[in-house]
Amino acid sequence: MGHSVNAKEMIYHALAERLSKAPEGAKINGEFMALLHNLYLDGEAKVASKFPMVPMTLDKIAALTDMEEDKLEDMLKDMSYRGLVIDIPRRGEVYYMLTPFVIGFFEYTFMRTGEAVEMKELAELFEKYFNSEGLYETIAGKDTKIMRTLVYENVMPLAVETEVLDYERAMEIIRQSGGGSISTCSCRHQASHLGTACDAPQEVCISLGRAAKWLISKNLARPATVGELLEVLEETQKLGLVHLCDNVMDNPTYICSCCSCCCHLLRGVNEKNIMAFHPSNFIADLEREKCVNCGLCVTKCPVDAIKMTLVEDVEIPVVNEDLCIGCGVCAHFCPTDAMVMFQRSELHIPPKDIKEKLKRLAVENKRM
Repeated sequence: MGHSVNAKEMIYHALAERLSKAPEGAKINGEFMALLHNLYLDGEAKVASKFPMVPMTLDKIAALTDMEEDKLEDMLKDMSYRGLVIDIPRRGEVYYMLTPFVIGFFEYTFMRTGEAVEMKELAELFEKYFNSEGLYETIAGKDTKIMRTLVYENVMPLAVETEVLDYERAMEIIRQSGGGSISTCSCRHQASHLGTACDAPQEVCISLGRAAKWLISKNLARPATVGELLEVLEETQKLGLVHLCDNVMDNPTYICSCCSCCCHLLRGVNEKNIMAFHPSNFIADLEREKCVNCGLCVTKCPVDAIKMTLVEDVEIPVVNEDLCIGCGVCAHFCPTDAMVMFQRSELHIPPKDIKEKLKRLAVENKRM
């Protein structure tokens, strides 16, 4: 029996090692192992541990795993509906890739609704993992991040508006996509099972392009027109949610609407002091002569980057430039337009596409 248990643990450890080598990364610890035991059946863990680093066809994966193609195909189909494997139609064939931790099986797990007991258990396991030591350092990356901030377009400075490129405009990203899908916010859904969710709407996560089609095919999202996606953008902006986008220039796949209480990336800033995503190319600053010292910008800032500070015997809001993520929430809610957004002196140019982003992540984090 002991030998059998050890063999089983070796399989799950091999799976953990494989997931940790993905460009996005994963921290191997007791919390991660508990998650894998919950998400993967024994046979699935064995197959997943042997997955190549690049998408491959069924016959090649069958050769690597020594499984019959029919049985393997059934297994991979089931795993894809649970968000553990991504199946990609291409040139008349289907390519399969192992889903990473983020953006990956965390999000796909909580885009789906399920039995309350099962989801609560998963929510607790993921929460322990997100709070485990060293996780954010592992997934935050170095120079290249997985996500980036999109500034609210209504507070973009007029002086540079014509210079702002399409990849910085959420509305233009959506328009160019031709439509996509809307799904449940994974972070807020997870928090609801922990009893910590805020009252922001859950069905606000936007997916575009191939990602949207894949999510729709797995019943993880519903189709949405450009108009519907723009309505979501407007609704979430009224609520002061932060728009985080896939950190690529061409064809971003996700735009999330995030709150500081549920979003794990924003919580990483607030609770771990780790910037796990790129700030936008804008930064907030105060036009003091317009300020009425109401402090609304302080309460609205999602990362506590603004503090009321005594300056010349008057308390005024002061922006911490090292913390400001350039979301534009403060400027959006400022009643006197005193808080304004300026273009940063050093601009962040995202990787051209998903392939370049993953390559950068792999090289920078020595995961190739």
